[in-house]
Amino acid sequence: MREIVFDTETTGLDPNTGDRVTELGCVEVIDCIPTGKTFHTYVNPQRSIPKEVIEITGLTAEFLADKPLFEEIAEDFLAFVGDAVLVAHNAPFDRGFINMELARLGHPIYLEDRFKDTARIARAKFPGSYVSLDALCKRFDISLDTRDKHGALIDALLLAEVYLELTGGRTRALDLSGRHASADGKVTFPARAPRPQPLVSRVSDAERAAHAAFIDELGDDALWKRLSNV
Repeated sequence: MREIVFDTETTGLDPNTGDRVTELGCVEVIDCIPTGKTFHTYVNPQRSIPKEVIEITGLTAEFLADKPLFEEIAEDFLAFVGDAVLVAHNAPFDRGFINMELARLGHPIYLEDRFKDTARIARAKFPGSYVSLDALCKRFDISLDTRDKHGALIDALLLAEVYLELTGGRTRALDLSGRHASADGKVTFPARAPRPQPLVSRVSDAERAAHAAFIDELGDDALWKRLSNV
């Protein structure tokens, strides 16, 4: 399943009182595994930024003055998200800002059931524990070396790693749980897309001929021959 892990930086806490988005970072994941595709942009909020917010994000009005307006990046953002589920930490906050910006432009807003909240998942998984992004990174031994300030793309990349751990960790990718078992108990595995560019064979013609001769010596019941006929 394709999902978009994302984060926003803003001028404040309330989109209903004039606060705006200043940075947007998105990471594509498929079956909770990052694909390497990202979307990132700074946004000119067309307003001042409080000192306490600058101390957290490092983003000043001067730095953002020549950055695109949200209306200039909206179509690219919507295209990147597509019909994917949106994953955020404290999702109601990010949903409120994204929907405010979309509504200002006359775009349909994202409904609540389109979002997954990793903070809520973490609270259910670790009741009574701190579930900030920093705390979860430390719990899962995810390096915070790249995070000297809050940044939307950096935080989205970290959150993608946290989300993977919250949903089963990297062993999930092996999918050995049998949850794809059919009614008769046979386990099937989802097909993976072929490589865009097939790998070049490193087997020489001589090695192929030697292998074929060896298989012939094993007779018609050789496993290699049976598998080649499947």
